[in-house]
Amino acid sequence: MTGELRWGILSSAAIARRKVVPAMQRARRSRVVAIASRDADAARRTAVELGIPRWHASYEALLADPEVDAVYVPLPNHLHAEWTIAATAAGKHVLCEKPMALTAADAERMVVAAQDAGVRLMEAFMYRHHPTWVAARELLAAGRIGQLTAVQSWFSFYNDDPANIRNIAAAGGGALYDIGCYGVNLSRLLFGGEPARVEAIIRRDATTGVDVVASAILEFDAGIAAFTCSTRAEDDQRVDIYGTQGRISIAIPFNIPPDRPTKVLVTAGGDPPVAPDVEVLTFPTVDPYTAETEAFTTAVLDGAPTPVPPEDAVANLRVLERIFAAGAARA
Repeated sequence: MTGELRWGILSSAAIARRKVVPAMQRARRSRVVAIASRDADAARRTAVELGIPRWHASYEALLADPEVDAVYVPLPNHLHAEWTIAATAAGKHVLCEKPMALTAADAERMVVAAQDAGVRLMEAFMYRHHPTWVAARELLAAGRIGQLTAVQSWFSFYNDDPANIRNIAAAGGGALYDIGCYGVNLSRLLFGGEPARVEAIIRRDATTGVDVVASAILEFDAGIAAFTCSTRAEDDQRVDIYGTQGRISIAIPFNIPPDRPTKVLVTAGGDPPVAPDVEVLTFPTVDPYTAETEAFTTAVLDGAPTPVPPEDAVANLRVLERIFAAGAARA
């Protein structure tokens, strides 16, 4: 392989056009060389708009492109498994948007396909690679807030457009797949394991059938994580990590701004809750998608393990399946 990773983009989806591709183009040792869409005009327009050298009028054509080493998959959720497996069969490394599949069984097939093809596969939880989360984990490991006891998180936005892919059940729409997966992922990340017990309440849209508000409680050996996600509430997100001696708060934990410094608040000591001691840690501007791209690229080019193994996506989906089941049992 060359000294750079040559990327192909499998779809002209909005997240690719607006966020990920521009971030990839700024990443070290990476170059976006091709994009594909089933709509030839869309592929051409996007290639011109983003300065991508080549465009393809089908996904198959991009996967057959010998100048493409790795593929980014931002397709609708229900297409992730099909096209990731196709990409690995073509010998391409894959960075697949979250959730990696709609079922743990499909995710397992994707992992096996990548292993059999000898290529790398990673789920695109970009937040994990940002300095704020690297610091939060380091603070936790260093005992800055004592022993981890609980994690509380919230993630929401408002979208009631029935034509939007997030509101189409057959395409893997709904709050849990789209943003609840973050609450599961960060809880498992911080507690370093899998929940022993899962409880949940889920509310669905009467017309589309997709889940629009969901709350879950995950019981781990060392503590409890609770989160709520919604596609019918104001745009908001936050995470509070509670320990026996303090708290770590991240105000914008998931869609971390790529164009301004970010902050982590460490609350420990003082006279809580009236006058606690609060340390504000400020981090320089970093695009999380660029950080994610560089982390994956380094693994591929230098032969290092992927920063997040693909088996983690399987485990995340297993918990999501338990949340759906727990919510259904209460309906």
